[in-house]
Amino acid sequence: MSIKGKQIFLTGGAGFIGTKVIEKLVDDNKIIVYDNLSRDSLGKTDLLHHKNIELIKGDILNLNHLSESIKDSNIIIHLAAIAGVDTVLRSPVKTMTVNVIGTYNVLESASKLINMDRLMEFSTSEVFGTYAFKVDEKSSTSQGSVGEARWTYSVSKLTGEHFAHAYFKEKGMPTVGVRPFNIYGPGQVGEGAIHHFVKKAILEEDLVVHGDGSQIRAWCYVDDIVDGILLALENPDAVGQSFNIGNPTSTVTVFDLAERIVRLSKSRSKIIFKPITYTDIEIRIPNIDKAKLILGYEPKVHLDEGILKTIEWYRNNLGV
Repeated sequence: MSIKGKQIFLTGGAGFIGTKVIEKLVDDNKIIVYDNLSRDSLGKTDLLHHKNIELIKGDILNLNHLSESIKDSNIIIHLAAIAGVDTVLRSPVKTMTVNVIGTYNVLESASKLINMDRLMEFSTSEVFGTYAFKVDEKSSTSQGSVGEARWTYSVSKLTGEHFAHAYFKEKGMPTVGVRPFNIYGPGQVGEGAIHHFVKKAILEEDLVVHGDGSQIRAWCYVDDIVDGILLALENPDAVGQSFNIGNPTSTVTVFDLAERIVRLSKSRSKIIFKPITYTDIEIRIPNIDKAKLILGYEPKVHLDEGILKTIEWYRNNLGV
């Protein structure tokens, strides 16, 4: 690990991915977590007792507080966002506001920093729309139909990408963007399918599949995305670029996923089907050649291995 002696500022750092990144960086760097704690994975660990961590409870919509908190930071990892299909459908206005204005606030605050090495902006695989088969970074993005609440998320995250690239082009800010593809693993909070299915399976409750379960996803274990994040933060050739980070070798249908989780957890849960009441993604598989070529990124954790690790974590933490 070459990132040492830095002040690293993470918006949304108490979330699932942020917590895993902090675990890798905390021993050799000062970590500032800026979060409203709406989704708190960090609090389920012992990390807040570490001498190198400072937690600031804040809102990225508060530009003055954000600007004061971010000062003297060398690396910015912007993770804070409204996410999750159910949350986005309930709160499209908040989704757009937080993800667009909040990202602008982070970039504008960071633009005042003197010794900033890198700003990482988190986007999403949702920018590729309903049919994303082996999409690469040059593939066309999709904004979806106006009026469909789900697309407020992808549009807001795509706007964030354009903002970050604009700051790179116009102001010379050392930005890098990542597009995660279906991340899962121990400690996940929020609305991920594996997170939901595993909890239901170990509690012997029904697993609900929306639609017929033929939707296709490529699943990426959290340790693999953390590897991609660190590579993008360290590599000078990453500046001004965007990268797909995922694991195309772990591609299954949603129904197959549910069956695997029931089998691997030795659960008696039943799989039931319910109609889809929102626009869904038919297929989502990344092309990660660019991340391999420039960053040396290579996902290592096979789907069954990752699911078993996730099941073990939830068994221990749910007391089942």
